[in-house]
Amino acid sequence: MQLKYNRQSSIGSSLLKILVKLLFAIVIFIVAIFLIEKINFPSPEKNYNIDVTNEIKKL
Repeated sequence: MQLKYNRQSSIGSSLLKILVKLLFAIVIFIVAIFLIEKINFPSPEKNYNIDVTNEIKKL
């Protein structure tokens, strides 16, 4: 007598796999945010003052 091979995974194991993948994605996302915060992006050294009073008067 041969045993039947159950090819379908149970609901519990499939939910566990989904939760592990979701947790892994969240951890990677949080680590990426922290790494991006460590990078010093260049900021403009000059403050730009745009005079829009002439544009407002034309309206």
